[in-house]
Amino acid sequence: MEQSFDAIIIGAGQAGPSLAARLTASGMKVAFAERHLFGGTCVNTGCMPTKTLVASAYAAHQANRGAEYGLTIDCPIRIDMERVRARANTVTINARTGVETWLRGMDGVTVFLGHARFEGPDRVRVDEALLRAPRIFINVGGRASVPDMPGVEAVDYLTNTSILRLGTVPKHLVVVGGSYIGLEFAQMYRRFGAEVTVVEKGPRLIAREDEDVSDAIREILTDEGIAVRTNATCIAFKPHPDGVAVGVDCTAGAPEVVGSHVLLAVGRRPNTDDLSLDRAGVTTDARGYVTVDDGLATSVPGIWALGDCNGRGAFTHTAYNDFEIVAANLLDGASRRVSDRIPAYALYIDPPLGRVGMTETEARKTGRPLLVSKRPMTRVGRAVERAETKGFMKVVADADTKRILGAAILGISGDEAIHGVLDMMNAGAPYPTLQWAVPIHPTVSELIPTVLGDLRPIT
Repeated sequence: MEQSFDAIIIGAGQAGPSLAARLTASGMKVAFAERHLFGGTCVNTGCMPTKTLVASAYAAHQANRGAEYGLTIDCPIRIDMERVRARANTVTINARTGVETWLRGMDGVTVFLGHARFEGPDRVRVDEALLRAPRIFINVGGRASVPDMPGVEAVDYLTNTSILRLGTVPKHLVVVGGSYIGLEFAQMYRRFGAEVTVVEKGPRLIAREDEDVSDAIREILTDEGIAVRTNATCIAFKPHPDGVAVGVDCTAGAPEVVGSHVLLAVGRRPNTDDLSLDRAGVTTDARGYVTVDDGLATSVPGIWALGDCNGRGAFTHTAYNDFEIVAANLLDGASRRVSDRIPAYALYIDPPLGRVGMTETEARKTGRPLLVSKRPMTRVGRAVERAETKGFMKVVADADTKRILGAAILGISGDEAIHGVLDMMNAGAPYPTLQWAVPIHPTVSELIPTVLGDLRPIT
């Protein structure tokens, strides 16, 4: 029997529940379909559990550094990985339960547990229930990609999801992929006591960043005893008595690394392959991402795609902003666009990297006259006081308009301090506005005006 609604939302990730709240507040009757876990990637396998683990790893690292701060602690400390995992799991369960309770208690929302598939441009089947609505919102997120690398099907491997279930510290964790997810797990497990090797196919880590950022991050990791193998042109896998043998390079260095565990951190893919999107006429790109316009509308009128599945952002904050854009345009008569969004994100190694806007490399490619300033964290009082002086701050600005084009803060509290720059960029204010602010001492943010005061033309 067909059931009619004003809107159908598929997926309880970051955008979906908030959108349901806005739609029902406007008087709509909403069907909400979730096949598995409420809360999406962030709550279940992403930000919340991983950053909880990062916090435990940071505590272990600081405890092992106790002597530097005048503390007497028996080192090395012992890691109870079961308790570490249980703590992360508790954080996830509490958040997941909160999302589900919120949705189920929302007036005007009917929750359907099951696998949603399109049967037409205005019809969705969730197991046995057939739902119809003039507005459908796809918010199905993504999952770890497992490329068809030689031998991968013959070995046991971990992804960012399955590694969360580990109750022991690996003897030797080999991380395949030298980008954001891989590096967070690499440092985390090194601090838990594992031997760690990072294997990256490209010539350097996190290739989308400037080379000086990439080099500094590599130094931070190697200083903690993490082995890094870049230019790994012959990545392959085969079983080994001690775990898994990972082929690394055909030309230089040891040809393979043997790990007790292998983590594949080589990208993400959207959860769109089993939604029967073709029955609705919804188009996707070559990688499976739903194609959307600047307002997040798909190729079919009345269907929108939000969050990781649309390829327009891979973060919790961009997914939430997708909700804000759709709600404002649909309910408030606004004309907000994805292209107005200034890209910003963080890499949660320690110290973290906060990033906003263009890299210096990207800015140079525009051909416009530029100003650049860079200052090491060794000249930041807060970093010196904490004995955490690795990294630097860098800002790139347009020499003519005096607008900030981008910034990187790799260092203590870099993920927080970057917001001062992000706010100025969103406001469209010239950099002297922030340069002449009077920030609080002692903080990391207080050095941002100083960095801006040192902006100089690049050659």
